[in-house]
Amino acid sequence: MKVLVAVKRVIDYNVTIRVKPDHSDVDLTNVKMALNPFCEIAVEEAVRLKEKGIATEVVVATIGPKAAQEQLRTALALGADRAIHVETDERVESLGAAKALARLVEEEQPGLVILGKQAIDTDNNQTGQMLAALTGLPQGTFASEVKVEGEKLQVTREVDGGLQTVELALPAIITTDLRLNEPRYAKLPDIMKAKKKPLDVKTPADLGVEVASRVKLLKVEPPAERQGGVKVSSVDELVDKLKNEAKVL
Repeated sequence: MKVLVAVKRVIDYNVTIRVKPDHSDVDLTNVKMALNPFCEIAVEEAVRLKEKGIATEVVVATIGPKAAQEQLRTALALGADRAIHVETDERVESLGAAKALARLVEEEQPGLVILGKQAIDTDNNQTGQMLAALTGLPQGTFASEVKVEGEKLQVTREVDGGLQTVELALPAIITTDLRLNEPRYAKLPDIMKAKKKPLDVKTPADLGVEVASRVKLLKVEPPAERQGGVKVSSVDELVDKLKNEAKVL
């Protein structure tokens, strides 16, 4: 079974986000970029399936600028076999990414597609669901456990009420939650080997899709700075401040 994993290049989660002086966008100058944490979990799950003998090949794909090849090489160092880069300098939104991935699914014919449930930059949590709709494949989102049994896939999902287990017929699409696994660290020999693994570069035009943004970004503002707290001497004073100053009561 071939497994296709979609990954995304994002700002490293340890980095403090800065806004450009003109508030036109986030400032990426000299900012460390990384593989989206949920995508790392998706890659790890695919590699584990290969190690169990369930998957025969792990293919990683991304849509983004040329620099995103760095994150593809990271995924290759983690155990993926080959990579596909759909190169574009456009600001790609969920639907554009889903359309490009749908064409890759059509070309690659994977038995399973794994995505992170969301990217930590936009937090949209949309691409996996849109991809399932475009391809007509069954989906299991927010997966905390995955079991492959023959032509069936059991996915334990994290939902508001607790856990829900669904059974899907393969091929299928799943999106990963935090508790699915703990991603491994890439070893130096694997990083060196990743440089020689196949990386195929395509364009959206090659796939017959458009990924240009349909949403206009007007302004970016940093979150308001937290104000210092105050100590109160009694419950009555606390209620008074909540009612008359904070106006939350």
